[in-house]
Amino acid sequence: MSKTYAGARLRRLREERRLNQAELARLLAISPSYLNQMEHDSRPLTVPVLLRLTEAFGVDPSFFSEHDTTRLLAGLRETMADEVSAARVSPSDLADLAARLPAVAEVLLDLSRRNQDLTERLAELADGRDATAPPVAARTPHEEIRDFFYRRQNYLHDVDLAAEELAAGIGIRPGEVRQALTARLADRHGVRLVTEDGDRLHRYDPATRVLYLSPRLRPGQQAFRLATQLALLEYADELSRHAAEDFDPTAPAWPLARIGVANYFAAALILPYRTFHAAAEEVRYDIERLGDRFGLGHETVCHRLSTLQRPRARGVPFSFVRVDRAGNMSKRQSATGFHFSRSGGTCPLWNVYEAFASPGRIHVQIAAMPDGQRYLWTARTVNRHRGGWGEPAKTFAIGLGCELRHASRLVYSDGLDLDNASAATPIGMGCRMCERLDCPQRAVPPLGRALSIDENSTTFVPYPVAEGADREG
Repeated sequence: MSKTYAGARLRRLREERRLNQAELARLLAISPSYLNQMEHDSRPLTVPVLLRLTEAFGVDPSFFSEHDTTRLLAGLRETMADEVSAARVSPSDLADLAARLPAVAEVLLDLSRRNQDLTERLAELADGRDATAPPVAARTPHEEIRDFFYRRQNYLHDVDLAAEELAAGIGIRPGEVRQALTARLADRHGVRLVTEDGDRLHRYDPATRVLYLSPRLRPGQQAFRLATQLALLEYADELSRHAAEDFDPTAPAWPLARIGVANYFAAALILPYRTFHAAAEEVRYDIERLGDRFGLGHETVCHRLSTLQRPRARGVPFSFVRVDRAGNMSKRQSATGFHFSRSGGTCPLWNVYEAFASPGRIHVQIAAMPDGQRYLWTARTVNRHRGGWGEPAKTFAIGLGCELRHASRLVYSDGLDLDNASAATPIGMGCRMCERLDCPQRAVPPLGRALSIDENSTTFVPYPVAEGADREG
């Protein structure tokens, strides 16, 4: 069994709880000197100490594991690809930084993103473009909101608790959600519901306190809109407080953050944590059975499954993604170490794209990342349609994945050989950053690699790398 050295995480946990070493040592029933040695990686975490930490602070044991750095390390490699290519920084240096000083690594990533935005703005000024316009390639407010939830591993503890408490208070039960929410809006806030056809799915008029809902919304979608409006009316201060953690009220992302937290509250309200978590465990995370039981769609169920990370009642940690046929990623949330590329493009070998070939069917894939980490992914298409003949529809693929060590808890693992590493499909986080140099599906040359260009020969691999061009990986 490998030893666990996690001094930086242990120190960060202690500082977040505002404990000194003597207080934490007393809580863990060890000496202060022993704790000091663990915090400086002179001694590993022992199993008894790890168990006391998880019990005392409600953190998952994986908080101290190496897997916790997978996503952070992938971000560092992507951000500092040029430095690694020039041998100014080695991959082992990045791994050490992610493992020992994760907070510093996060700051480095944030500074790198800011530098990229400034560089793009200066390039636009040099080209004579409007200096007051947003940079063309800068992160959009919607991307900032995705990162907002990404940094929180898609779980908001106090929001989840508040929604569950409200659900119990107003009697949220499967099959009766819409009636309970309608009554709460009317009795507490004087909101009246009106059906209105048109281009908008919903519209709220604060002056008349009328909530207009499109007749094209399915019952589950109507319930979600009602729950979101209830959050905006009843928990407005809490929504602003969460938005203020990352954004200034004048920032374009501020209202989107409030809407995002309101949507989270809505999902937690119509699918209360303990009830939904118990049902998910009972049916082994069968998405279709959960959808039938709670009367909600595939995407809503998958999104809620990706949030089940309450301390002492954790579900399977999932990554959730929504993509279109062109590979555009409109939603991405993760409670795992799975890394989504920021530099554009995803892997064409990923089964989220296979789902478009067989709409409405759940596809299952065991996928292996270049670092050897394996995941079980499910993917299925969902459709959005206005309902009129000849009107354009929207089709997305919804992906839900977990690390393979959790796969046996899912019904989708039945019949799969989870121990056969060779059976996994090798994927990457996008062709530009992927380290699989022999992939025949590669769309662009690998970053920082010299290519072998020979007019007298061709290879099955579209971008062959010159011998000796490999860098340490």
